[in-house]
Amino acid sequence: MTASDARLELIRQWLPGLPGWPARPRIEPASADASFRRYFRAWKADGGTRIVMDAPPEHEDIAPYLKVTGLLAGCGVHVPEVEAADAARGFLLLEDLGSTPLLARLGDAGGADALYAGALDSLARIQQLGRCDSLAPYDAAVLTREMRLCPEWYLARHLGIEPGAEDHAIFAAAEAFLVREALAQPVVLVHRDYHSRNLMVTRERSPGVIDFQDALAGPVGYDLASLLKDCYIAWPRERVTGWVRAYRVRLAAEGGPAGAGDDEFLRWFDAIGLQRHIKVLGIFARLWHRDGKIGYLDDLPRTLAYVLDAAARFPELAHFHAWAQRRLAPGLAAANAHARAAA
Repeated sequence: MTASDARLELIRQWLPGLPGWPARPRIEPASADASFRRYFRAWKADGGTRIVMDAPPEHEDIAPYLKVTGLLAGCGVHVPEVEAADAARGFLLLEDLGSTPLLARLGDAGGADALYAGALDSLARIQQLGRCDSLAPYDAAVLTREMRLCPEWYLARHLGIEPGAEDHAIFAAAEAFLVREALAQPVVLVHRDYHSRNLMVTRERSPGVIDFQDALAGPVGYDLASLLKDCYIAWPRERVTGWVRAYRVRLAAEGGPAGAGDDEFLRWFDAIGLQRHIKVLGIFARLWHRDGKIGYLDDLPRTLAYVLDAAARFPELAHFHAWAQRRLAPGLAAANAHARAAA
């Protein structure tokens, strides 16, 4: 029996000890994420469904999830209700928010504005009402560590380019600039993966928000960039800036951290979005080379396009933009093709 099968058998033993569960409940995979966590859909005796989070305690700690659940629920955001927890074995029994992420509906004609309206409403609640004083800070060390995944995993491992002294110097200068920009922003509760795969279309109080256990106290532009510069779908710049400006107007009207005007708020949005996408290039490459998850490579071209577009918007990053065009872009198609052939 594999370790994952052993975990599933433990779930089969755990559920019947809870009220309303049959002796041998039906359990099916619901989803997996980029960590060691897995999710199963399970059927109660009355036919209702719940989600079981499987978080092996040697790899994952469910305490942050429970903590952030409370913080987000306190904002009036729709997060899965926790019905039972077994911290020793790493299990949570959660409300089932369904299986339709925003991403599945964003292609519907005319549907994006309504879907984003709900997502932005929830984000505004988080950023205005969310208590982040008990969360770890999204500080210079974290911001820098994240960006360094790019030269290690994307440049060296995926593209096969060993960084030299010039590469390190140009990248370090961009890192320093982006850290300064991030730390200059107002601090709010940051979900860190507030995007179309982690927002679920629900019948009531849509969207449901998931995968928030890594929340930190950090820049106001971060989650907005995660949502509107989504690694899984892209929109024309004019449409994105329209959503951003409307969101800023709402924050300003409600006394939130809206900055001095549109220009400053867009600068925050673009700068922290660039930090995020530099990181994600490394994460998606690592998911293949370390973890064998090849599907994320399909999203690398879109993520790289965000990097190039945002870098071009800052005169301070002219050298980095030229370097990224020269070093990060040319080999991507070949590297992805090689990965698919090896899979």
